[in-house]
Order: sequence, then C-alpha cells, then structure tokens
Amino acid sequence: MPRPLRTAIVGAGPAGIYAADALLKSSAAIDPGVLIDLFEKMPAPFGLIRYGVAPDHPRIKGIVTALHQVLDKPQIRLFGNVDYPGDISLDELHEFYDAVIFSTGADADRALDIPGIELDGSYGAADFVSWYDGHPDVPRTWPLHADKVAVLGVGNVALDVARILAKTADELLPTEIPQNVYDGLKANRAREIHVFGRRGPAQAKFSPMELRELDHSPTIEVIVDPEDIDYDEGSIATRRSNKQADMVAKTLENWAIRDVGERPHKLFLHFFESPTEILGEDGTVVGLRTERTRLDGSGNVEGTGEFHDWDVQGVYRAVGYLSDELPKLPWDVESGTVPNEGGRVVEAGQHLASTYVTGWIRRGPVGLIGHTKGDANETVANLLDDHAQGRLRTPSAPEPEAVDAFLAERGVRWTTWEGWHRLDAAEKALGEPQGRERVKIVERDDMLRASGA
Repeated sequence: MPRPLRTAIVGAGPAGIYAADALLKSSAAIDPGVLIDLFEKMPAPFGLIRYGVAPDHPRIKGIVTALHQVLDKPQIRLFGNVDYPGDISLDELHEFYDAVIFSTGADADRALDIPGIELDGSYGAADFVSWYDGHPDVPRTWPLHADKVAVLGVGNVALDVARILAKTADELLPTEIPQNVYDGLKANRAREIHVFGRRGPAQAKFSPMELRELDHSPTIEVIVDPEDIDYDEGSIATRRSNKQADMVAKTLENWAIRDVGERPHKLFLHFFESPTEILGEDGTVVGLRTERTRLDGSGNVEGTGEFHDWDVQGVYRAVGYLSDELPKLPWDVESGTVPNEGGRVVEAGQHLASTYVTGWIRRGPVGLIGHTKGDANETVANLLDDHAQGRLRTPSAPEPEAVDAFLAERGVRWTTWEGWHRLDAAEKALGEPQGRERVKIVERDDMLRASGA
C-alpha cells in the first residue's frame, strides 16, 4: 500500500517554509501526498524574520502572516529546539525520511581582513542584530558607550545597524524589543553615526524604501556630502538599467543639496571611502582610516592614495552574512555554501542521494526574503523528479511517530506548532499592558516553558 512521501526540512525560516509550501503545491501527482517535518534549532519558527529583521520594520515582519498559513497545513509538523547535528544527524534523518532539505540560512558575519579588526569596540553587524532582536543564545547586554560610531557597508543590514544606533530607545519602545534591549539602548551614547561605502551612490545596495526610512525619524539628521555624488559611464548605465539603483541615487542627490537641520543625532552617508585600518590604543578602537577612491569608468573604483582618519570609538562591519558549515555535507569555503546543482547536493561530482538545499545555504546570502521562493520551487521540482525516477533512498522507519519516539529517547525537549501559538499569545500578553503588540521573550528556557515544550 503506498504511503505519503516523507520529507524533512532543516531550518524553519522563510526558505524552509517556502520549500514546504512548494512541496505541498507540487505534490498533487503523488499518491497519497506528502508529509513534512520542519526542524528548527530555535524554540520558535520564522528564522530571519524573528531574529534578523529590525524591530522597527513591522512591514517586513508581516511576512509571518503568509508563513503562518503554510504552517497551519495539517501535512506539516514543527519540531522546534532541535539542533542539527547535535540532536539528530544526517544519517538519522535518512532513517525517517525519503528526502532531506537543508534551509539553515546564514547568521554569522563575513570576515573583513583589515588591521585592527580584532580590537575591543570592533563588532560584527550580525552579532549586534542578534542582540537587539532578542536571540536566546547571545549576551543580554551590548556595549554602547561610543559617542561616534562607524558602520562599514552600504546594504540594508548596514542601514538597520545605523538606524538602531541613531534612534532613541523610546522611539523603539512601541516595537517588540525586550526589556534588556530597551535598557541597553537607553544608555546608548552615540550621537554621530558614519556609514562608509567604498564605491559611489549608483553602486549602493540599499533598497529605496529602507533608505528613505532613515529620514522619517524626528531625531535623525541624514547628511550626504555633495562631493560624494559622482557617476561614470558604468554608473550611468547601472542607473538606466536598474530602477532601484536610480531611485537610491536620486534620494541621495536630494539629501546632498539640502541644508543640514537640527535633529540631535547625525547620520552621515559617506561614499568613495574604503576602510583600510581600524585604529586602536591599548587594545581599544579610537578611529578608522579610509582611503579615498574614485570611479574608473566601469562603475568600479580605484584608490587615490589619499587617506583620512575618522574620530570614532566603535566600528560595525556589515559586509555580508556567512552560513555555518553543516557537518556531513560538502562545503565551499569561499562562497560559504553547500555545492549543489539546482538544489541537489553535489559531492565529488555526484548527487548526494535524497539530500537537497535551498535559500542562502544554497546560493549565498544575497537578495531579499522573497527571492528564496524561486530557490524553493527549483529544489522541490528536482526532489519530485528524483522521486518519480526512483532515485530517492527508502527510509527504514518512515512512520511519523518514529521521529517522536527517537527524540523522546534522546531526551530532546522540543516545541511544536501548537506551542508556537502559546508562545505567541504569551508575548502578546506581555505587550498588552503597555499598549504594544508584543514583547519578545528572550531566554530559551522561558520560551520553552511558554511553548509547553
């Protein structure tokens, strides 16, 4: 008698949930359908939405509504607070499932190899994001004693970091930030934030809406130097072919020609400044050295040999995320991804049977959240093709209850989709007395208790 196709998805962020949705929508030809188990190392689902999106971006966090609709499907189960490979290994997953999809994302900082990067006061943006988003596995305090701060990078994460540093704690209080984050930001001394990009306005990776939002705060004065507004033939071609790049450039041009106002926190956007060294004394950041660059005609830049030292006491690098290497899977060190062809994991030139990847672990941490839908569709299409061609491994224990028994025997304390609803209600109850939508619960044990793990 035929049984449902059993699929495990490791990582319950947007990429993993999109893969589950694609699998359900594409499985009409499979009799009698599919059953999907999502494994997530956090006690709560939603990954990047919960622990990577800034708290003052409720529009982006609204994506959770659509993800909820997927996880509400009866063919899907959630196993939260389950670590790969600590609680369940690849070989063990293959005992229970016909196929395994990894969608573990990227939450570490990409390295920046310049002198002084190791100094006290030099931070990775991903670590700061984890702190202000209430990640359960990071410290509860953050050193915010610098009056002047540099942010390296011209992407949306750099904007998030700069904006959170520049806003007052009271501006952020209506969001879901937990009490420890509010207390930390209340003590923040930063009054000048300097964001640095080594290329020009046409090459900035900001999204237009995120950039414009900088100017919405009543406490943040955004300042652009008119000398940083410059374009070459390559830059002009970029603006003509890329509507978003053109909108970003126009916004920066408008800011460059206006008078500087009197809002108390100054946020400077610098272009054509390439960081070359973080300056230190007694092991602590006391400045940043940059080299002035110029366009070379193609949209790229070259150094001018002109250096400038900036008076800052903190430096945040926002030069990209990096995925953690996954045990038992092949790994490309340079790209920080699992080698694959259309989502099929490839090792030594051969497809690794029944093993797939999607999202940032597949293609690297580029693009917006919605871009992972295309990855999911292709990965799932290839998985279903392998199923149709009889290329999937046959699990030895495909019964759903076998996984529960295995985790129970291991002593794993896991959360469920029903548990998320309990946690969700608990966070909303914490926010209600303050007129806030929710207050995020931070400690892992507290999350487990609220979830009824």
